[in-house]
Amino acid sequence: MAVFMDLNITYTTDKKRLRSVIETAAHLGYSTVAINYVVDLQQKKQEIGKPKCVLELFDTFPIVQGKSRPIKVLNRLTVVASDPSHFRPNAEYKAYDLVAVYPKTEKLFHAACMTFDVDIICVAISYTPAIRDSTMRRYTIANAISLMETCKGKNVIVTSGAEKPLELRGPYDIANLVLLFGLSEGDGKAAISTNCRAVHLHGETRKTALGIVHTMKKDQPLTERQEEEHVPVGGLFLILRMCL
Repeated sequence: MAVFMDLNITYTTDKKRLRSVIETAAHLGYSTVAINYVVDLQQKKQEIGKPKCVLELFDTFPIVQGKSRPIKVLNRLTVVASDPSHFRPNAEYKAYDLVAVYPKTEKLFHAACMTFDVDIICVAISYTPAIRDSTMRRYTIANAISLMETCKGKNVIVTSGAEKPLELRGPYDIANLVLLFGLSEGDGKAAISTNCRAVHLHGETRKTALGIVHTMKKDQPLTERQEEEHVPVGGLFLILRMCL
């Protein structure tokens, strides 16, 4: 059985709303979510701080629908960069489970692909306007199809960017949706499961001597390990942000 993930739940200081989004994700069947902290270093007074401890959100984490284990919550940092100097990994980066970069120029995009030590490269496609406006919907689908033709549908992950529970959709709904973008059924499912798991593992290698050293909790269920076997660790991942 696939392990579904949403690696982009928008951070908010409203703990009640954030808890509600995570609870909804668990109810929809997502085994893992990532709280996304976005930092634009081009703006004044923007700096990278430490993420909030996820243990402060719940006394007991909600159980994933159809599973017998609680949802796993990660912390993700997204750096908006328009110049290479904006992306300089430091000690603060290591506090996050995932590190993403959103390059604002084509030159920086190529630099991110070739030299940046990141887990995700973000592409500026937001689906929230597409839901509300038919014209934007056509533009969004056309742009997504163009992107899929370029990357051949490989190493793509699809996330929600949800700010509230109503913006989340179930993983099978998303897998069907991305068929409109030219992804095959297998690539569509991988975009919310195995590719996301590979992103998570890629993030862990930054903290584990490039993956040579890896620790695992002794009480991790065997079934979870079996579900996560044979997942590639290498590679960078493009992300489609959606709020549907």
